[in-house]
Amino acid sequence: MNPADESLKARLAALGVPLSDEVINLALTHRSFAYESGGIPTNERLEFLGDSVIGLVITEELYKRFPEMDESGLSPLRSGVVSTRALSQVARSLGIGREVRIGRGEEVTGGREKNSILADSLEALIGAIYLEHGLEKAEHAIITLMQEAIEEAISRGATLDGKTSLQELVAARGEGSPEYEISESGPDHAKEFQATAIVAGERVSAGRGKSKREAEQEAARLAYQILLERG
Repeated sequence: MNPADESLKARLAALGVPLSDEVINLALTHRSFAYESGGIPTNERLEFLGDSVIGLVITEELYKRFPEMDESGLSPLRSGVVSTRALSQVARSLGIGREVRIGRGEEVTGGREKNSILADSLEALIGAIYLEHGLEKAEHAIITLMQEAIEEAISRGATLDGKTSLQELVAARGEGSPEYEISESGPDHAKEFQATAIVAGERVSAGRGKSKREAEQEAARLAYQILLERG
């Protein structure tokens, strides 16, 4: 292990979740490296597990933290916390980009700085922590590491209504303002409305409701989640 490896190990140990060199190497083995190394195990199974563990822990944290908030508020807030962008920032804070094992092709195309690779590697590391130390210690590590991501998601407006949240997110990215296409169906006494959220000319999501506002809110909430997941 090189000094950067030791630094990562030290930081995990400080969190109360030490991992062996072998486990860390597996958690940080991208499929591109595994392929070029003759088909050694990748981190994808750990990533799959870690994704679920992070989702559970963050969902419970937000559920407890905002007891008056309903699903329509909690869902976009969670999406902000566990987005690829947010997870990659946590990965960078741990120095994972220096340690992730990637193939030559990914190396020359800047793979160590790709949000997707960093986020996936963090998820794999969390999966390894869960297997080695159990849910309680994994939960402590996740909340400690992602506290800033939680606060950032809140400050960016994720606790507001769907349309406001989407408007703020799109504006922050310099993509103008969201637009909505509305259609309706059904008899006059039981109409159903469908709204399509359009961002920068792209039809991102659609929502349904018993009123135009309800349909727009649903479409905006879904678009907010989708855009955050893209990083």
